[in-house]
Amino acid sequence: MHIITTTTELAAFCERAAQTSYVTVDTEFLRERTYYSKLCLIQLAYRGDSKTDAVLVDPLVEGLSLEPLLELFRNRDVVKVFHAARQDLEIFYIDHGVIPEPLFDSQVAAMVAGFGEQVGYETLVRKIAKQALDKSSRFTDWSRRPLSDNQTSYALADVTHLRVIYEFLRKKLAETGRDRWVEEEIATLLAPETYVTRPEDAWMRVKTRSNAPRFLALVKELARFRESYAQERNVPRSRVFKDDALVELASTKPKDMADLGRSRLLLRDARKGEIANGILEAVHRAQSMPKELLPAQESGRPSPQVNPALADLLRVLLKAKTEASGVASKLIATSAELDALASGERNVPALQGWRREVFGDDALRLCDGRVALAAKGKQVQIIEL
Repeated sequence: MHIITTTTELAAFCERAAQTSYVTVDTEFLRERTYYSKLCLIQLAYRGDSKTDAVLVDPLVEGLSLEPLLELFRNRDVVKVFHAARQDLEIFYIDHGVIPEPLFDSQVAAMVAGFGEQVGYETLVRKIAKQALDKSSRFTDWSRRPLSDNQTSYALADVTHLRVIYEFLRKKLAETGRDRWVEEEIATLLAPETYVTRPEDAWMRVKTRSNAPRFLALVKELARFRESYAQERNVPRSRVFKDDALVELASTKPKDMADLGRSRLLLRDARKGEIANGILEAVHRAQSMPKELLPAQESGRPSPQVNPALADLLRVLLKAKTEASGVASKLIATSAELDALASGERNVPALQGWRREVFGDDALRLCDGRVALAAKGKQVQIIEL
């Protein structure tokens, strides 16, 4: 199998692909030892049966420019088809500032088309392309060269079968009028903000048991330092210190190196040098922060009271709507959104766009007491009141 290793070869393939209606794309990358993903292989294919219609591109070859591919990504006449696109798109945006448009994500489309929750590529290959995948190379080191025959075959299958899957899903969505639903979901993937992690916001991902403002300030400053350090040196944030160590530091509030030495969870390298100094400076900033600048508890207001009976009814309604529409329930509404609705909240995704059409309007009527639910056999019916 020939692998593209020159800019000239890549440009020739992209010129041919630009004459087609779509191109399927996948990547292989490593991220275990870095903050940002290291792109190791790119797989591309367009509709056709020739061996030249599907290729592998080696981005690790010195002198190879990806600009012909980036130009294809900018070409709005060619749909770029991915499966579970988020991590792939993050690589191209972070490394090159490009997000492929127009975009089609077969995982999102499959959830809308009735294939269940976050359906995997292997399942779609089996159910739609009627083929089986060899998964033996799934967890190999894609940065090593040369690639084995098993690796190249595995990698190429990620885009060749995707052609069949795309054409099937595109047709089904058009027939059901749900292509607009998929476009709404993909809008998030097209937003650059999706792929930007700001150090000042990193604390929001840390799970804590306390919402005391001063404690949250400590979590915020420690998370800010960790994220900045990890980004600048391109190392995983867990290599700086893990979440449990961060929470411990926010609780113990170390003042000097001796205090850091007593930490149970801090890695050895974090008890000295730049990391240790960064931790102590972060703690000092948080401890010195004026009260008016401290992070607010839970968005600054008490949590509304959830009506548990109504929340249970909303879950029954969601299950009924999921079965009737064939759309994955997680895509329609999350458990947190149902609880929010049951507490009186109305600014939730489940009440917006296509979700309102499928579930939201009836959910509001249920919350307002205008409809009831009744069981008839294995089905749940909506009864007007």
